[in-house]
This record gives sequence, structure tokens and C-alpha cells, in this order.
Amino acid sequence: MPTSTLVPAGLSTAGLRALSLMLGVFILFMGIDKIAWLMSDEVLTGRFYEWLETAPPVSRWYLQKVAIPGAPVFARLVPLAELAAGTALICGFRVRLTAAVMLLMVLNFHFASDLLFHRSYLINAYGLPVLSGLVALVIGGARLPFSVSK
Repeated sequence: MPTSTLVPAGLSTAGLRALSLMLGVFILFMGIDKIAWLMSDEVLTGRFYEWLETAPPVSRWYLQKVAIPGAPVFARLVPLAELAAGTALICGFRVRLTAAVMLLMVLNFHFASDLLFHRSYLINAYGLPVLSGLVALVIGGARLPFSVSK
């Protein structure tokens, strides 16, 4: 029985590889933007306290019990993870795993900042476009062309 596809497999994997490259650049530069966090957790802690002022109960609990006490660790972990993940996505190294980890990190920040609970999230460039791209890579990011781990 012949199978018919709208897009040949080579083109769809090339498209996912392009997505991996572009999201990798985006995430890498997000990490570069947070380099100062490696020296001091003040910026991140300040942001958490700003979010706390308007947070709904579930985000408030998360900020008070997890994010703020963990800020010294997160301030070091987040930029390093973004730098590593951005580089991995650019090189095509373990794309599915990297995208899954980044998806969890992005959701974590969006949950803590209360972005997930607002209609404006649907038009926020950091929202659905980034999440959608990461989900696409988690689903189809195996054995992409021009990847280190092919």
C-alpha cells in the first residue's frame, strides 16, 4: 500500500533541524543575558519578589517555598543550563533531551512569573512560539540532519 505524505521526510527533518538551530541561538543568548547571575543572585531574587506581589495563590506558594529559597542555586544553574542547552541545540546534540529539559525550565519560569495564567501569554513571543518549538523538537528531534549526534 503506497503511503502519501505532504512533506518528504528529508524536508521535515531539515525543518526541525532549522528550528533546533534557531531556538538554540535564542536560548544561548538568553543564557548570555543572564551571565551576571553567576556572580550574584540579587537580580533573580529581586524578580521573584516582584512576581510575588501579584502572584495567584499557587504561584505564590511556589515562589515562597521553592523559588526564593532556591534562588542562589537557580541563579547559577539557569544561565549555565541555557548556555549548554543553546549550544547543544545549535550543534544538534541530544536535541530531544535538550528540548525536554528546556521545556521544563521555560514552563517553570512562566509558572512562577504567573504568565501561564493570562490571555496575554498567547501573544507573548516567549510563550507559545518557544513552547511550540520545544514540543516539536521533543517529539521529532531525533536523528536530524547536520547534527553532532545523528
